[in-house]
Amino acid sequence: MWKAVWAYINRTVSPRHFYDISGQWLPWLWLVAGALLAFGTVWGLAFAPPDYQQGHSYRIIYIHVPAASIAMGGYVLMAACGLISLVWKVKTAEMVARSTAAIGAWFCFLALFTGAVWGKPTWGTYWVWDARLTSMLILLFLYLGVLGLYSAYESAASAAKAAAILSLVGVVNLPIIKYSVEWWNTLHQGSTFKVTERPAMPPEMYLPLIIMLLGFYAFFAATVLARTRNEILERERRTQWVRDIVKAEASHGV
Repeated sequence: MWKAVWAYINRTVSPRHFYDISGQWLPWLWLVAGALLAFGTVWGLAFAPPDYQQGHSYRIIYIHVPAASIAMGGYVLMAACGLISLVWKVKTAEMVARSTAAIGAWFCFLALFTGAVWGKPTWGTYWVWDARLTSMLILLFLYLGVLGLYSAYESAASAAKAAAILSLVGVVNLPIIKYSVEWWNTLHQGSTFKVTERPAMPPEMYLPLIIMLLGFYAFFAATVLARTRNEILERERRTQWVRDIVKAEASHGV
């Protein structure tokens, strides 16, 4: 039984089947992401009430919080795929990890940028060496380090191995980001949501934030799948099934 299950998993995560399955999911993810982001943006920016202390400046939270969440979640995905590629030699996991690195780095930069914009009216400065901000900056450097390793080796296998090791080492930074506001006396506010506590924000403020979180994650999933599909076509370009796809697209004028 377990052999059959393992054979099914290997068949499902093979580059060809991953390409086919992701192609079925991709249009729905783009649709969901577009709908949620449009609805959440209009609600959060136009209809959510201003904060009693920060006024309208708090509205950047609808971009900052989802971006920061994806920056951390994307790193977990990258590290998990790196572990899978190291232990089980799954080629598709290696491609997903590489695709996630580039996208996660952009979301990490977006989180830092929007945090700086938010910090100016809140703290009077764009940047302070706060524990949360500093550890988030380290996360960006880790992303850039992983991307650098992918480009530093001529051998794709060697590059993937080195990048996977660095991504796994960098996981220790994630709990520092998460709990920095509790472990140290920082200017950064605490978590917006906690599983065990009711949100301090009123529903008309945190509901659009939840919608934006879901929309950002749908967009993240779609971009990772799209980039991975391109990576598969590039890496498997000499296989017959990729040649068949290229010929089919050429015949339809794609």
